[in-house]
Amino acid sequence: MTLFLSPPSFDGFDGGAGSRYQARREIRSFWYPTWLAMPAALIPNSKLMDCPPHDINVEDCLKEAKKYDHVIIHTSTPSLPNDCKVAEAIKEQSPSTQIGFVGAHTMVLPEETLKSSWAIDWVARREFDYTCKEISEGRPLSEVKGIVYKTKDGKIVCNPERELIQNLDDLPWVTDVYKRDLDITKYSIGYLKEPYISLYTGRGCPSRCTFCLWPQTIAGHTYRVRSADNVVAEMAHAQKLFPEVEEYFFDDDTFTANLPRAREIAVKLKKLGLTWSCNSRANVDRETLKVMKDSGLRLLLVGYETGSPEILKRIKKGITIEQAREFTKNCRELGIMIHGTFVLGLPIETRESIEQTIRYAMDLDVFSIQVSLAAPYPGTELYDEALKNGWFGTNANKGDKLTHGGIQQAALQYPGLSKEEIFDSVERFYRRYYLRAKPILRIVRTMLEDKTVMVRRLREGYEFFKFMSTRKAD
Repeated sequence: MTLFLSPPSFDGFDGGAGSRYQARREIRSFWYPTWLAMPAALIPNSKLMDCPPHDINVEDCLKEAKKYDHVIIHTSTPSLPNDCKVAEAIKEQSPSTQIGFVGAHTMVLPEETLKSSWAIDWVARREFDYTCKEISEGRPLSEVKGIVYKTKDGKIVCNPERELIQNLDDLPWVTDVYKRDLDITKYSIGYLKEPYISLYTGRGCPSRCTFCLWPQTIAGHTYRVRSADNVVAEMAHAQKLFPEVEEYFFDDDTFTANLPRAREIAVKLKKLGLTWSCNSRANVDRETLKVMKDSGLRLLLVGYETGSPEILKRIKKGITIEQAREFTKNCRELGIMIHGTFVLGLPIETRESIEQTIRYAMDLDVFSIQVSLAAPYPGTELYDEALKNGWFGTNANKGDKLTHGGIQQAALQYPGLSKEEIFDSVERFYRRYYLRAKPILRIVRTMLEDKTVMVRRLREGYEFFKFMSTRKAD
């Protein structure tokens, strides 16, 4: 039997397989571990255990892990040392348990990951759905494509690569695994209605953003998709499984990368009458936006990244400031909400470009924002560029993305701009954006419209200011 595991970690650490933000957040938030749920759906009698959102401690995790012959752990660059400790504890109590690590980090640094702990038997490269299935069925490691493994005498062997899955309709639905193994009330994202469910309708992204982890490691730059009928059928199934769900989120890197398909799915979703949201680039035409809005679209998660045209070009975003402004204007007029994300510390940030980005965000004035620090993960063009140009500074550990408390820290520095200045600019950004009349009135209006929302916003406000206070001290 196989256990798919997101191990206990920092309090509030969102490092699950569906997460793009491997750290503690300003407000306690969790994405679904979709990348683990997909192979779990392929394997009978498997179990998915997502420890952080369910507040499962190490002791209870070990107690459950003891029941399984195979344990597959999703790891990340920031969480690897902690995940290795959990793997070693599992192995110490049950030496015969076979342990595999999967994720973007194992894709880029397979041998290094394997060497990071004596307890790891194998690591996966690229997509690992069928890799996990074959290993769980007892196939010898020497015959499994897409892994790097240790032999009994300690030798490291790299097997041939596994081909990317082309027909995603062949994969079973994750919603059944969610129903079986997860408590959906434990998952919350500040800008989504609760309870919510997120899943993928496709993999990969044609965009070439230098900092984006997933397309450069696991999923690739070709947008491989499930058919519209397959997606809509799972949504109809999910409605029966989870009548309490208020919103569905399509977590594809860029759901709008294929506009005809996005429109087709939207039209077919209309008959279900559900509320949905998705990731989008800031270049969708007004006609498509209207079709999606009329079919139940409520919100778009949009990566604006920066207000500097020079930085946009440098990170290969492929979108101009003018396009983003027009897109945002269309969304506002059509009644589509936007949660905008911005990144500070991208190449090559200056005090002036930070100010430019803050003013740009205030001018866009979308419903809500998230401000992150540039995270140069191994396997990304940004990481290679940082190494080449010495932007890590004196930090010998290039994988050190978090403070001891699990909070994201600035990893890069530039001539005339220190890591400390970049780190401090995040709080300044938030304060200048939210401590204005328009955002305050928007938030108050939603609170007055719904008592449940009022309680939620008050809790989130408390968590936000507590986090900022901890962030300074950590």
